[in-house]
Amino acid sequence: MNRVAIATCLGAVDPDNPLVLAALSAAGVHADVVVWDDPSVVWDRYDLVVLRSTWDYSQRRGEFLSWAKTVKHLANPYGVVEYSTDKHYLADLEGHGLKIVPSHFCNVGKKPRFFDHDFVVKPCVGAGSMNAARYHADEHDAALAHVKSLHAAGRDVLIQPYVDSVDSLGERALIFIDGKFSHALSKGPMLNVTELDRSQLFRRDQMSEVIAEPDAILYGEKVLTAKGFDHLLYARVDLVKIDDHWAIMELELVEPSLFFTFEEGAATLLAQAIAKRVH
Repeated sequence: MNRVAIATCLGAVDPDNPLVLAALSAAGVHADVVVWDDPSVVWDRYDLVVLRSTWDYSQRRGEFLSWAKTVKHLANPYGVVEYSTDKHYLADLEGHGLKIVPSHFCNVGKKPRFFDHDFVVKPCVGAGSMNAARYHADEHDAALAHVKSLHAAGRDVLIQPYVDSVDSLGERALIFIDGKFSHALSKGPMLNVTELDRSQLFRRDQMSEVIAEPDAILYGEKVLTAKGFDHLLYARVDLVKIDDHWAIMELELVEPSLFFTFEEGAATLLAQAIAKRVH
């Protein structure tokens, strides 16, 4: 029987995992849920290591990348992991002619440039909405303190305008499995409460399944194709509406929630794609 590792982090509770494990078993693939930085794990014993809930990488990306580089059979592969774990990739996507949420990058040692309306400050390497905050146009002092605290921790900063359509339309989280569109979720506003209130339950309550707009799906496909990411085991493209056009908020290729509990059969699609890769 083929063996697969589902890579996670210590303490992670991923609601997708039970569905994926059951689907893999039905596909004849044995899977273990394994903590990525557990020194006792022999990674070469696995036919494939599937990155899933490795959510603690943002505090120690260098260590995470060093580990990922040693894994022979990794999905998604190391080059994708290195690219997608730092939001500087947004500038690269814009360079490919893709519309992104306007972004100011403020690397350590640089002075920030804030927008003259509501804006968001977040680390370039981060997971979910942690260490991110929304500020009003007259809150530059508080935003500057936020930037300085991230810089003091050695973290580059991303500053973006707050996209008003998130409050009404929501974000579109488009999930692709084995290069094909699977399903979509609408993500409500995450930054309208304090960080301490952004529990797993709150974040889940902000999600709802949605029938994705055809032009959103087409744009998600265009984003993946532009960088040669249209063959990956999984991908999530997060889009928002700006001036009646879709723009990229994030491109999640490493450890995104895939929301299988919202879409019956999606975990089976992932299991089949994994089985195809290990058989």
